[in-house]
Amino acid sequence: MGEVEQLKRWVKESDNIVFFGGAGVSTESGIPDFRSVDGLYNQQYDYPPETIISHSFYKANPEEFYRFYKDRMLFTDAKPNMAHQVLAKLEGQGKLRAVITQNIDGLHQAAGSKEVMELHGSVHRNYCTRCGKFYGLEDILSMDGVPRCACGGIIKPDVVLYEEGLDEGILQKSVSYIRHADMLIIGGTSMVVYPAAGLVNYYNGNKLVVINKSVTPMDGQADLVITGKIGEVFSQLMEV
Repeated sequence: MGEVEQLKRWVKESDNIVFFGGAGVSTESGIPDFRSVDGLYNQQYDYPPETIISHSFYKANPEEFYRFYKDRMLFTDAKPNMAHQVLAKLEGQGKLRAVITQNIDGLHQAAGSKEVMELHGSVHRNYCTRCGKFYGLEDILSMDGVPRCACGGIIKPDVVLYEEGLDEGILQKSVSYIRHADMLIIGGTSMVVYPAAGLVNYYNGNKLVVINKSVTPMDGQADLVITGKIGEVFSQLMEV
């Protein structure tokens, strides 16, 4: 039996699937992994991306932080791809219980997924650091430089920066979903970002699937490894 046929069969048999995804899920929607530093990047910025999107850099250099953030991390034209669509469909069929994502682009919700655990937050939520007022993505884009609230406070995206901890409530819910899953699909992630990568160790079942373009540290533990783009692999599930 081929790998994709095996995947199809397991999906058919399962009714408690959890999906854990990373940047590779969004690259097929035209959102590059911000860690992929290109020539253009080197011309425009004096610091590596991990430095710029750290909490301490944001506090010390909000102008430079926002220049990078608006330029490299906001993709308002991006649309959900086949991976997002298939996951939403599986949830609608009662097979998929939750999507756990390291992405901040909101594309899972745009595709129709309801139960989405956003480990690293979302660009669609922004809050004044002084008064707590909520601002949407459009508000941020309409302001030049560092966005400020009417009260004068700086508006911060609800995204987890380097040096910041993940939301405990979301972590606990994610652990619970993984622990109870009969099938766990890991897709489009290199599985090297902690603590997120450690979550998959809570899975107790025997249908651990890894779908990624390159080798991951989880391949040895997986019950099924499919090398390829997540959207292309998932497009073959549409007959399920």
